Amino acid sequence: MNPNTVTHGQAGTPAIEAKGLVKRFKTGRTFIEVLKGVDFDARHGEMTMVMGPSGSGKSTLVAALSGLLKPEEGRVDALDVDDLWENSSSRIDRFRLDHCGFIFQGFNLFPALTATQQVMTVLKYQGVPKDEARRRAIAALEEVGLGARLNQKPDSLSGGEKQRIAIARALAKNPALLFADEPTSALDGQNGQVVIRLLRRAATEHGAAVVCVTHDPRLEAWADRVIHIEDGRILDDQRRTPDPNATLGSH
Repeated sequence: MNPNTVTHGQAGTPAIEAKGLVKRFKTGRTFIEVLKGVDFDARHGEMTMVMGPSGSGKSTLVAALSGLLKPEEGRVDALDVDDLWENSSSRIDRFRLDHCGFIFQGFNLFPALTATQQVMTVLKYQGVPKDEARRRAIAALEEVGLGARLNQKPDSLSGGEKQRIAIARALAKNPALLFADEPTSALDGQNGQVVIRLLRRAATEHGAAVVCVTHDPRLEAWADRVIHIEDGRILDDQRRTPDPNATLGSH
């Protein structure tokens, strides 16, 4: 485990809870209801997999949970913040910066920055002093197996390495809430397995509540809980025992 790791809340205790989330988008003269009264919760030390076809509302749900997209109805209680969306936009931004990590399918790296600088940037926004930010960035990159690539820029890295930088960037903040949206979809089986195992460790070793959105059923093996969403409604919610030795074949 990264020596800078902060272990969050007792395993199995609620980290985030949402009630009655409704989200609509306007298309022309009509509104499309993407979330239809969704209830959701995720717990410290667990990986919750949100699965469903394209357009099912899973990415919109994560955006509403994480303070990125305000729902029309419902509430989100996260960590020690009651009704997140009743707070000011600056307070929501600060909550996201301090407590949330994000991993997207597109990596979202800066072309001109080295791996170390990519991770340091987010720590700088948190107000971490430069030397401390560098130390934490290097430790996070070593944790994801990139200790030999600290000074490399994205154009000299593979897709799997880029995704691991994105994970290191998220983990360096020691987030209590880690949101991953299709984190393996751009990767082959071998790199996808590395990534999902790192997310699993974020839950098990860091105590984060990991919420992973995917349409790939092969990832279910690593989850503590699998939630299926379709047409803006949760269809089923199943708890399971994760398999730490699961393997992910190629697409």
